[in-house]
Amino acid sequence: MSAKLCWLDLRAAGDTKRAVTEEAVHQRFDAVLAGDPADLAGLPPTVTRVLVVTGDRLPADLGAADLVLVTPGTPVDAGQHPGVRFGEHHDVTDRASLDRACDAVRRDGVTLLSFADPTNIPMEIVLAAAARTSGTIITAAGGVDDALVHLSVLEHGPDGVLLTAPRPGDATRLAGLVRAPSPKLDLVTLTVTGVRHVGAGERACVDTCTYLRPDEGILVGSWARALMLCVSETHPLPYMPTRPFRVNAGAIMSYTLADAEHTRYLSELSAGDTVLAVGADGRTRKVTVGRVKIETRPLLAIDATDPDGGPVNLIVQDDWHVRVLGPGAAVLNTTELQPGDEILGHLPGRERHVGYPIDELCHEL
Repeated sequence: MSAKLCWLDLRAAGDTKRAVTEEAVHQRFDAVLAGDPADLAGLPPTVTRVLVVTGDRLPADLGAADLVLVTPGTPVDAGQHPGVRFGEHHDVTDRASLDRACDAVRRDGVTLLSFADPTNIPMEIVLAAAARTSGTIITAAGGVDDALVHLSVLEHGPDGVLLTAPRPGDATRLAGLVRAPSPKLDLVTLTVTGVRHVGAGERACVDTCTYLRPDEGILVGSWARALMLCVSETHPLPYMPTRPFRVNAGAIMSYTLADAEHTRYLSELSAGDTVLAVGADGRTRKVTVGRVKIETRPLLAIDATDPDGGPVNLIVQDDWHVRVLGPGAAVLNTTELQPGDEILGHLPGRERHVGYPIDELCHEL
C-alpha cells in the first residue's frame, strides 16, 4: 500500500474546503481535484492539480490544471493545451458503462472511476481488464474506510483513491494508513538454556484471516523486552490437517506485537484486531485476527538467553506440534528443544504500559 496514490476531491468540501486542502498538501497528497479551475489556483507544485469537466466540451480556460478528466466522448485537442495531460472519468452504473470503463482503463493514461452500487464486483472486473496495462486507475471513495477496502480489491486494488467527501482529519488518517509501511524488524538469535514442564494453564491459538507462509509466525514472549518467533501451522502435522492461518502462540498472559511499536496480551485479542506477522528474515505485515481459541492445556516453559546474556522466557502448550523458528527458518518442535539450540527472536528493548513503550522502573521475572 505504500505506493498507492491519495487524491482529494474539493467539489463536496463546502466550508471546509480551505482546511482540507491545506491538510492534504501537508500530508503530501498526490493530487487535488476540483470542478472549478479557481479552486486549483495557488496550489503548490508538489501536488497535481486535477480539473474535472462534466460537460461535452472543454472550457476555454483550464486554469492551472496539470491533468484534465473529461466525460467519455468529449473531443480533446491536446495540442492546444501544452503541458496538460488528459484522461476520462466514468460513472459505472450498469453493464454498458462498465464496458466503457473497461475500454478506458486499457486505453487511457489516467481514469477516474465512480461505482454506483455497494458491491466490489464492477471494480474487480475493471481491475482485471486493466491487468498488464500501464495506465493509472483512481477510484472514488466516500470515506477512509471505503478507501481502504478499495485498495485491497483483487489483492492489489487500484493505483489510488479519491476522497470524495473529505472532512478535516481524513487526509491525515488516510495518509497514515496507506503510506506507513510495515517495517522490517531486527531479529536476533536466542540460545535455549532449558525447557520445563510447568503444569496446566490456558493457552491461546491465534487464528488469522491470512494464509501465513511457512517461514512466518508471530512474536510472543512472557516479557515485553524479549520475544520468540512462533511459527504458523503451515507445516505438516501427524493425525490432523495443517492450519495455515493459525499460530499456536502461547500462554494467555504472553505479549505479542499488534504492530511494530505496540504490544497486546494474547488474552486481549479478539476478532477484527490485528497482529504483526513476522517472517524469518524480519519482514512484517499486519494481519487480521479471525478468532482466538483459549483452552486449558499442559504448558511448557522455554528459557533462553539473548546475545548479551539477558534472560528470555516463553510459555507454550506442551505438545510436539507447537513450533518455533530458528535461524534459516528452521522449524523446531518445542518439546524437542535442548540447551544450546537456537531460536529467532526480537528484542523491543523497552518496558510496556498498556502496550505502549515507556521508560520507567519495571521488573518482569
